[in-house]
Amino acid sequence: MAPDQDSLRQRKIAATDDNVVAAGEALLPQDRISTLKGIRPNEVVIDGIIYDIGSFSHPGGDSIYLFGGNDVTAQYQMIHPYHTSKHLAKMRSVGRVPDYACEYRFDSDFGKEIKKEVFRIVHRGREFGTPGFLARAAVYLTFFFAMQALWVFSGTSYSLAIAYGVAHALIGLNVQHDANHGAVSKMTWVNDLLGWGADFIGGCKYLWMEKHWTHHVFTNHPEKDPDGFSAEPFLLFNHYKVGNPKRTFLHAYQAFYFVFVLSGYWLSSVFCFAEVYDLQDRGARGVGLSFPNPWVTSRGKYALAMRILYHITNLIIPLYKNCSWSTVGHIYVMGVAGSLTLGLLFTLSHNFEDAERDPTAEVRSTGQAVCWYKTQVETSSTYGGWTAGALTGGLNFQIEHHLFPRMSSAWYPYIAPKVREICQKHGVRYTYYPWVWQNLISTIKYTHAMGNVDQFKPNPFKGET
Repeated sequence: MAPDQDSLRQRKIAATDDNVVAAGEALLPQDRISTLKGIRPNEVVIDGIIYDIGSFSHPGGDSIYLFGGNDVTAQYQMIHPYHTSKHLAKMRSVGRVPDYACEYRFDSDFGKEIKKEVFRIVHRGREFGTPGFLARAAVYLTFFFAMQALWVFSGTSYSLAIAYGVAHALIGLNVQHDANHGAVSKMTWVNDLLGWGADFIGGCKYLWMEKHWTHHVFTNHPEKDPDGFSAEPFLLFNHYKVGNPKRTFLHAYQAFYFVFVLSGYWLSSVFCFAEVYDLQDRGARGVGLSFPNPWVTSRGKYALAMRILYHITNLIIPLYKNCSWSTVGHIYVMGVAGSLTLGLLFTLSHNFEDAERDPTAEVRSTGQAVCWYKTQVETSSTYGGWTAGALTGGLNFQIEHHLFPRMSSAWYPYIAPKVREICQKHGVRYTYYPWVWQNLISTIKYTHAMGNVDQFKPNPFKGET
């Protein structure tokens, strides 16, 4: 669901007998009434209207089919920040969900102003990768494949394992991340190609998109953000009250061992063959999404082939050439190096002191939808500047990234001052750390507080006591 924005007005509906309408005529919902559970694999729900995407020629590529069978209201608004009802009218509506309600609103004064001002800096249709971004991506790709060649042909070592593991992380941060957000290029094939970087480092682009896009929409939502549960039962990042069955005596010490848990990320990823084969991310499914559509199923064989290739290249060949415990150790260190580089940087982003951990609490108490843009700012943090951005793929600008996930990370240093200014104007809390180590210390304190509920500090910005 990441369109070529220059082509929005050229969208066309496939010419079938039952969806041809007169020019300018609005496509109105048909008589079909359905629940969200009754949505078919070739359909999506946006604002309570059911749309058929099977007959829709999407200018942003076929990734639109990834979420077929689901309510994608928030995903749609997130990826298309300046779309109107005119754009939706280009899709064929086939029914409606009468009791539909969304926890988020996207038309607040804060959201409107931040979009208007940011698009004055980065004009619509030009938010993709800059020459500087592409040059950095080329450097990181060259480094990765150079380390891989040494790993395969020259034999493994502990020093090479560390370098190769960091190279894995650099691809994850700087190449596949932008690509799988559709932010590298207007040309969808470029994003698709570089998106396979996730598979070259032991992940899976399709599983990553299922889970990561869900995380982006529902950041720190206590029931819908899969990243909030991904480290359980070992680590608790959500605020569970005393007596919650998820709490154990070990969590009181999680600030001391959370680094060791993060170091196992690679192991938990590269051996999940079943998940790769059916392409049903367990985290996303655990928060209510499902991906039972034929398009996802058809990608399983490619994902599985890439996973087998990864194992041959990184595990089987080194062990075939030198089947010893030292080689096993090298492989493990490579995985740990990549896991820690990725895991620590991602953990900083939304787990820090005073991070908003229940952004939709107001919905439950008042029944009123909350501003999605405000929740994204107050659940995220930004640290450092341009240099940190060049090393982390702009993920140090996590606030800016969550506001505009389809904008290339190369632009975040340029929009950050304006974003901060608008947040201050509207009273929206913007968390900034000049140095990454300051963010890390805050994360460690936060992790300790979550493990020890009596240490949890209420959020004064919400009037909690």
